[in-house]
Amino acid sequence: MRIHELSNLLANQIAAGEVIERPASVVKELVENAIDAGATQIDVIVEEAGESLIRVVDNGEGINPEDVPLAFTRHATSKISNRHDLFNIMSLGFRGEALPSIAAISDVTLNTTTQDAPSGIMYHIKGGKQVSATPANGRRGTVVSVRDLFYNTPARLKYLKRPQTELSRIADIMNRIALSYTNVAFTVTADGRNILQTNGDGNQQRVIAAIYGRDVAQKMRAITGEDDDFNITGFVSLPELTRGSRDYLTILVNGRFIKNFSVSNAVIRGYGSKLMVGRFPMGVININTDPLLVDVNVHPQKAEIRLSKEAELSALIIDTIKSCFADENLIPDAYENLYGQAQTNKIEPPAPKQVAPWAKPDMEQTIAINTGMDSNEVVINQEADLMNHAVNEFTQKYAHEPNLPIFDDEITVQVSEDISSYNKPDIPTQEELDISPKKPSGFPSLEYIGQMHGTFLFAQSSEGFYLIDQHAAQERVKYEYYRKEIGQVGTDKQRMLVPITINYSVADMLKIADKEAELEAIGLTLEPFGPTTVIVREHPTWFEKGQETETIKEMVDWILRDGNLTVAEFRERTAIMMSCKRSVRANMHLSDLQARTLLESLASTENPYNCPHGRPVVTSFTLTEMEKMFKRIQDSHEAWEEYDNHPY
Repeated sequence: MRIHELSNLLANQIAAGEVIERPASVVKELVENAIDAGATQIDVIVEEAGESLIRVVDNGEGINPEDVPLAFTRHATSKISNRHDLFNIMSLGFRGEALPSIAAISDVTLNTTTQDAPSGIMYHIKGGKQVSATPANGRRGTVVSVRDLFYNTPARLKYLKRPQTELSRIADIMNRIALSYTNVAFTVTADGRNILQTNGDGNQQRVIAAIYGRDVAQKMRAITGEDDDFNITGFVSLPELTRGSRDYLTILVNGRFIKNFSVSNAVIRGYGSKLMVGRFPMGVININTDPLLVDVNVHPQKAEIRLSKEAELSALIIDTIKSCFADENLIPDAYENLYGQAQTNKIEPPAPKQVAPWAKPDMEQTIAINTGMDSNEVVINQEADLMNHAVNEFTQKYAHEPNLPIFDDEITVQVSEDISSYNKPDIPTQEELDISPKKPSGFPSLEYIGQMHGTFLFAQSSEGFYLIDQHAAQERVKYEYYRKEIGQVGTDKQRMLVPITINYSVADMLKIADKEAELEAIGLTLEPFGPTTVIVREHPTWFEKGQETETIKEMVDWILRDGNLTVAEFRERTAIMMSCKRSVRANMHLSDLQARTLLESLASTENPYNCPHGRPVVTSFTLTEMEKMFKRIQDSHEAWEEYDNHPY
């Protein structure tokens, strides 16, 4: 076996495989170089999602002409000089691998001019080999143009996703960088279309608005906290503003976007129980610390880092977010919930009507009678006022109105109060067979006993005692119903008088456009309404009334979180979501009939043991276990007559 040294070109192509995964990686490396060069204006232009062209223009310091060829040599950098610098890194780049890696797999042209040099240089390198180097004039700064990415590594090229997906990755990378470097003005243009623009005024909340929309930025709250090692600033969303994944949390350590589960989990823990299960906040967390506490040299793309005192940092984040919401009024605006308008747009209520001077304020009652055309207010101060014709009309109209059931599919079959007291024949009648639910093998026949705290049901069978989580039980019943109904969903849609508009970042808009067919397949049409807004004019008829916007957002979150979701999986998750939203909640008291109906429905499901999320529905104590608990069965080492001298 002979050992030989690899050529520079092959070594650079190997390095490119670690550093440059896709067009977004090129954008990231070039923009970070521009930031390290002190640029205050950076423009990114891409064509065909970066495969044919990526151009980054900056107004930074530029590169000395004589150093340009060296910049395309591996491990050549201006960021560090010795071992001490490696553990004291404040720049974004430091390895000297980006430019040679990019040049090894594409056609690169670099035009750069410094402040003091008499002229700049135009440098052309393709496939890791220099093509030309000529003097050139230009303004201070650097322009890097990357063409034909992966032209000489076709195996890498075939692993790229669809153009919309790759472009969304570029937009996401630029969003994170823009949130970190708010004092830099960024523009990103894709095929002539502007997808990001910030003004570089240092206002992070304005950058949030530019990326996610003004309505999101208005629901952000500033945070600040510090200890001996860390300083934390940034913005986090109100608990009412959440998304379906952690992807909308941007964690920045000394200006570098990183992925760290412990830190993002600390943000979520800071909310405590204010977040709904399965929902995650949006936010930007700026963490500044001594670079000696951070090791960024652990990942080729520097996306992951090692943090010293990670536990202390997590505790600080939790306390900072808790204190942020400690004095915050988290009660949602009822007017906004009802009418979709901000509180500032409220209509002033009419002036109170004059009442008789003898009427006591605590005795005054007001009834609003809705005639369908307008609202007539009737003031009732004494018994004679009850004879008002409007009151009589209202009473007559609703005299026979039935009570609304808690369960929309409530069965009104009368259930016997005590079926165990009847002597039924051993062989059931055909009528009994027809109405009896088909129980899964092994599932007991439950006899309802009672309810505890409006949350748990008690039941018994010949085998023992059972506890049932009422929400989980109805979730299972509803899930199997919706799984069938949504699986057979037709083309029926409900047209809305007032369309729904929802804001997303440009990166999300690109993903949504890429998954248009999947959304259409389950009856959801999202029309672009500007660069960061979609409009929905109609929705499937099976949507829950009053929850249309929330349902649409959650379904879109699935697409954004899992781009490979099939229509079948989409419908499965929708069934789970609908079953959860339409099921009876905790602290809701049920009548005996409702509870018995629920247990009968549960027994007829395919899987009565778990809710769609996998949580248990029923727990049990066998008769033997109950007897042991109450010492009605002797221990193996003790005779009955010796047990407490009690003759059982």
